Amino acid sequence: MALIYIVEDDQNIREIECFALQNSGYEVKEFACAREFYKSAGKKAPDCVLLDIMLPDEDGLDILKKIRSLPDMKKVPVIMVTAKTAELDKVKGLDMGADDYITKPFGVMELISRVKALLRRSRRMEEDSGLCVGELTLDPVKRQVCVQGQPCELTYKEYELLKLLLQNRGIVMSRDVIMERIWDISFEGESRTLDVHIKTLRQKLGSAGTLIRTVRNVGYKIE
Repeated sequence: MALIYIVEDDQNIREIECFALQNSGYEVKEFACAREFYKSAGKKAPDCVLLDIMLPDEDGLDILKKIRSLPDMKKVPVIMVTAKTAELDKVKGLDMGADDYITKPFGVMELISRVKALLRRSRRMEEDSGLCVGELTLDPVKRQVCVQGQPCELTYKEYELLKLLLQNRGIVMSRDVIMERIWDISFEGESRTLDVHIKTLRQKLGSAGTLIRTVRNVGYKIE
């Protein structure tokens, strides 16, 4: 189930967007301001963001700029949703990294269609790109991991854990973020679950297991 973040200060519009997306099978989190959006995005990146330009605490274009500067968010599809109709505003948003643009008022069916199309395109791009660090490769299309060209058999959780680390290579992933992303639970009281999976993952990866680094008292990263 794709996770959609809605950043919109107009409660009526936010409720309409939320209701329509939930009825279409998406998980939705809604925010009336930038501050709460940043707080949630820091814990779990969404699959798509519906972003209003006119917000009370920060301009939507500034938020977009920050999204594109964050390693964990820079590839997340963003649809700008705004009452502004000037062509210059649309061009500016797209030039800054927005993937699509919807002008208020808009039809619910149009909104859903645009979200679906954007998510499909995003998934195709992710599947086509693949992930590779040194002798370690991960093919999202085949869901296959290879070390020096030889397939490596992983469990579902081991694969998702490795994929998360590879997608954020060079970035330290904290324990609580990993637990929430992979197991959808808080880290508190679950340290052994993560530690055991890291240990077995390193063992299965053989010589490539050393790519997974422990950052003491913080979490793990691949570099």
